[in-house]
Amino acid sequence: MDADSQENHLKAYGITYWVLTKEQKVQWLLNYRGGSFLLPDGEAIRKECRIRGVSFEVISDEKAEAILDAISSPSQNQEAVILEKAPKIAVYSPKENQPWDDAVTMVLTYAEIPYVTVYDEEVLDDQLALYDWLHLHHEDFTGQYGKFYQAYRSQPWYIEGKLNAEALASKLGYSKVSEEKGAVAWKIRNYVIGGGFMFAMCSATDSFDIALAAQGVDICEPMFDGDPSEPNYQSKLNFDNTFAFENFTLERNPLRYEFSSIDMTNKRRGVPRESDYFTLMDFSAKWDPVPTMLCQNHTSLVKGFMGQTTAFERSEVKPTVLVLGENKLNGEARYIHGIKGKGFFTFYGGHDPEDYQHRVGDPKTELELHPNSPGYRLILNNVLFPAARKKKQKT
Repeated sequence: MDADSQENHLKAYGITYWVLTKEQKVQWLLNYRGGSFLLPDGEAIRKECRIRGVSFEVISDEKAEAILDAISSPSQNQEAVILEKAPKIAVYSPKENQPWDDAVTMVLTYAEIPYVTVYDEEVLDDQLALYDWLHLHHEDFTGQYGKFYQAYRSQPWYIEGKLNAEALASKLGYSKVSEEKGAVAWKIRNYVIGGGFMFAMCSATDSFDIALAAQGVDICEPMFDGDPSEPNYQSKLNFDNTFAFENFTLERNPLRYEFSSIDMTNKRRGVPRESDYFTLMDFSAKWDPVPTMLCQNHTSLVKGFMGQTTAFERSEVKPTVLVLGENKLNGEARYIHGIKGKGFFTFYGGHDPEDYQHRVGDPKTELELHPNSPGYRLILNNVLFPAARKKKQKT
C-alpha cells in the first residue's frame, strides 16, 4: 500500500473487506509500506485481486514471519493489527435523489464494499443496532434545510425536499422538521454511546453537534419552521451534549450559507488552492493503534478540498477530541476523532477529496481516475476500523 507499488489503493480495501466476509482474518500492518494488508494466500484471493486491478505480492511464510518480527521491534513505529470480521455498514441518506453526490457512497461502490441505506424512520425505530458502522450523508440536522434558502429556495429540488421533510416529520409524529431531526440526532448519539462507529463529512459534522447542543431550543427562523426562533437561543445551547465541538456561536442570519463559527470556509481566504494541503498527524502505532489506523496512507500530506463545512475551528474542538489532520498555518482541524461512551466517531471536513470546490448540480467524481486518492483512503480507513481487534488506548 505504499506510493510506488500499489496500482489501486481504494480497491485494495475492498479486497480486504471481501476476505473478511469469507471469515478469514487479515493483518493490517500499520506504518509498514503505507499500511499494507497481510492476507492469507489462495488462488481465489489472487484471482480477485487480478480482476479488481489490485497489486499484490506473494511471500513465503518465513518472509511473513520475518516482517511481523521486525514490526514487533520496539525500535519500529509499526504494529500488526488483526482484522477479524467485516463490519455491517449503514449509510444515513434520504431516499430521494439529491442534487449532489456523497463521497462515501461513491468510494464504497467503487471499492465494492456493500452497504445499506437508512433514514429517519429506521433510525427512530432503533434499527441502527443492526449495523457496526454508520455514515452520515451531507445532512442538516438543525432543520434549516442546509441553509440553502437564499440561493436555492425557488429551485424544484429545494421545494420538493422541504415538502418531503415536512411530510415525513408529520408522519413520524413531530410538528416540526427541526424537532424530528433533533430526535434523529439524539438516537444516533445513543447508538454511538452504546458502541457504534459513526463517520460524518461536510455539513453532517457541525450540524449534528449543533442539533445535540440545541435539544429543546428553537433556533430556526420562520422560513424554515413557520415561527420565530427563541430569544437568546445562543445562551441556551448545551455543549455537554455535543461530540466534538464547544463554545461555538450560531449564525443568526437565515440568508447566510453557514451554520456556525465551527466552519472555516469563510475564514480561509488566504489559503490558495495550489497550496491547500493538510498534514496527517504521526501517532505511536504500538501505543495508539486507533488513530494510527485512521491515518494510514501513502503520504502524510493530503490535498485540501472545500465543502459547506470545509474544516473546523481548532479552538472550538473539545480537548478530549484527537486531531488527526490539520492545516496548522490556518489554525484549522480537518480530520478529527473521538470516543463517546463505548463507541467512536470521526468527523472529516469537506465534500469530495478529488473535487476541490464541488457545487450543487456538478457531475460526480469518477473514481476510476483517482484510484490512489489519499483523501479517499482516509474514508476507507474508517470503514475497516470496526473490524480491528481492539486494544486499550494508552493516551
